[in-house]
Amino acid sequence: MARAWDGPVLPVLSPDRNVLGRDIAAHVPDFSSVPFGGEMPAEHAQIWRRAEPYLRVRDNDGHTIYAYGLARALCELHPEADADVVLPAILLHDSGWSTVAEEEILEAIAPDGSRPDLVRQHEVEGARIAHEVLTGLGHDRERIERIVEIIDGHDSRRVALHLDDALVKDADKLWRITPHGVDTVMGWFGLDRAAAHRLIASRVHEHLFTDAARTIASALGALAMVDTLPQRIALG
Repeated sequence: MARAWDGPVLPVLSPDRNVLGRDIAAHVPDFSSVPFGGEMPAEHAQIWRRAEPYLRVRDNDGHTIYAYGLARALCELHPEADADVVLPAILLHDSGWSTVAEEEILEAIAPDGSRPDLVRQHEVEGARIAHEVLTGLGHDRERIERIVEIIDGHDSRRVALHLDDALVKDADKLWRITPHGVDTVMGWFGLDRAAAHRLIASRVHEHLFTDAARTIASALGALAMVDTLPQRIALG
């Protein structure tokens, strides 16, 4: 008989050596049968490889890859959107921060918004980098122009130009309320989890463009709230 699991610390496990006591690996479906299963599509992986060197500042690489996942979900929920615009745009949208001194980036993204010039700089430079990357990869010229237009204004422009722009903006903001986003904001500003969640919530829920994004934000926000409850914290 398998030993009962009596605590949160698990032993080293494998499919044939686990708490249950038998191998259930044969019942795990393959990637093709689950949403978003498998690897990043090859065309997106190419863009990521070109973009990633520009994203190694202030956790932009982590932010971008999570925002990409959220953008894929939003595109699934909006099949009328052009995923060949939305997903390259989200992979490249913050590449322009690589042109801003790292010690100044937090001044630009802090809640008091004291450096809008740097926000604008990262948009303009990100548009330039995106154009270079996508042209170098041989992407369709008209789509490149739409992507560049989205990136050049994705933070400073308060309205969405069209659905593709709205989905990029929404995916960008939704990251903040993911567990990774909350942890990152806590580290940036020295906030505890509850304070970070309140700050993030004030800058996400009322600033989304699509109903799909608002639904995702509600679910993520509910989970973030649970992580601040004393009842959850007491569980260890």
